[in-house]
Amino acid sequence: MSGSFASSGLRAAFSHCVQQVRTYDYHHYLCLLELPPIMRKAAFALRAFNVETSRAMDVASDPRIGLMRLLWWQEAIDKIYARKSIEHPTAQALSLIVSELKISKSWLKRSVQARVDDARREPNEIPETIEELEKYAEDTLSTILYMTLQAGGIRSTAADHAASHVGKASGILLLLKSLPYHANRHRHSLYVPRKVAEKHQLLVEKAGQKEIRLDSREALCEAVFEMASVANSHLEKARALAGTVPKEALPVMLQSVPAQVLLDSLRRVHFDVFDPRLARGVLGIPPLWYQLKVKWTSWTGKY
Repeated sequence: MSGSFASSGLRAAFSHCVQQVRTYDYHHYLCLLELPPIMRKAAFALRAFNVETSRAMDVASDPRIGLMRLLWWQEAIDKIYARKSIEHPTAQALSLIVSELKISKSWLKRSVQARVDDARREPNEIPETIEELEKYAEDTLSTILYMTLQAGGIRSTAADHAASHVGKASGILLLLKSLPYHANRHRHSLYVPRKVAEKHQLLVEKAGQKEIRLDSREALCEAVFEMASVANSHLEKARALAGTVPKEALPVMLQSVPAQVLLDSLRRVHFDVFDPRLARGVLGIPPLWYQLKVKWTSWTGKY
């Protein structure tokens, strides 16, 4: 393969990644634009990888096909680190950043494994505690932030701890926002922990199986509030570390903005995830207002 052809192919691969993130993860797309060039390319490849794995089950006509796609990604990661060629634009982009920036294989594998384990759950299998959701968010989203920091050559325990909290907050809040979607696909019981559901009288037994009832809007709002409060606590913990996080790591923490915007939107609708206002604009606010929030947070160097 000639150098020019390879270069053209990689440009197309990274362009594909940017478009994927812009289309399916717009709230993070705007955050990634604020990253310095050294991290931006890697961040788009990593976020596109997250788009691929997070949507695998949703776009599949059959859950088995979605699971097969996730298993394909497990094999693809092994091939990437074995320096084998893969005819997939996101995998090609990942291959380059892994080669150039020495991204840890364990984080990529951990992220996919969490999606695989989730895909293998029974339709009405309910996590026991909110700690299980925190771990899922850590494995799927905090890992993306760890690798972005790694791509920027940032080695900081404080930055890693802040990234962990930002990822957990983001993961929990996005799961809450997606409850109506999963309810329509009969997967809603996956993301309300048993202990939370029992506390708010949302757990019922049907045909010998435990299910989450959604007909009590008030009780569901109370459960969502409890879970959102945990996410808010993670955001507060991340910000408490701001004084010790290296300056060069602050643009990565900008990804706390979508979490905060979603949390604020949930507050405005009194934690009713079925309120149609949550589906408007970007995470419930006008696109221009969201863009200004990202820009202002970036300019002030806060998160």
